[in-house]
Amino acid sequence: MWTFKLICLLLVLSVTLLSGLYPFFKKFTSEKDQAFPIAEALAAGVFLSVALIHMLGTASAQFYKLSYHYPFAFLLAGVMFLFLLLLEHIGREIVSHKGDASGAFAILATIMLSVHAFLMGTALGLSATFSVAFILLLAILAHKWAESFSLAIQINKSNFSFKMNTFLFCIFSLMTPIGIVLGAAATTALNNYPLLEPIFSSLAAGTFLYLGTLHGLENATLVKQCCDLKRFYFVILGFAIMAVVAIWT
Repeated sequence: MWTFKLICLLLVLSVTLLSGLYPFFKKFTSEKDQAFPIAEALAAGVFLSVALIHMLGTASAQFYKLSYHYPFAFLLAGVMFLFLLLLEHIGREIVSHKGDASGAFAILATIMLSVHAFLMGTALGLSATFSVAFILLLAILAHKWAESFSLAIQINKSNFSFKMNTFLFCIFSLMTPIGIVLGAAATTALNNYPLLEPIFSSLAAGTFLYLGTLHGLENATLVKQCCDLKRFYFVILGFAIMAVVAIWT
């Protein structure tokens, strides 16, 4: 699995860098025309299914096996979900007062996206089976290119220098690869640190729940596109794919 995870790392890093490269040389005022709603809808369903079917149940069982009978898995997932939602609300407040070209909003957007980029990578790194890791990779790639493009636009709308913009984008670009490495490394250190896997899995589950539901708030697939049955069917398809994969994992 190490070889496959290394390939995943290189793929994710390449997609992130290539997707975010163009906005550094051409100014955009909006990323809406560059959206790929079908891929986003499919990824939302996969993220929901991974969190609810694969991660939370496994993490809860691992906590229980280690004699922690409090539902820590659900607590950590809920805390991460609310933390990301809080960051998004803070971002909206900054935009309403200072506009979306403010440096503060660019930094906040980088922090928020870097947090769940890292945890997405951790989830992939922790994947014990090829089937889960492969479908998770596809979902991450489907989500990552749009997220990378959008963040690059947002960063370049700020009043920062080109060097600062590049620095912020590089931080974001490295988060998922770092998460993959740490997640994969954690699987080899489970005997010495058995709590690592359920903790990271729970936090990643909270991230995936957020990505599958409220990420982007009014622009989220399950909010803005809730009445678009075609796109909602792809959410269901993504959820169903991971539900079927759970039969063999």
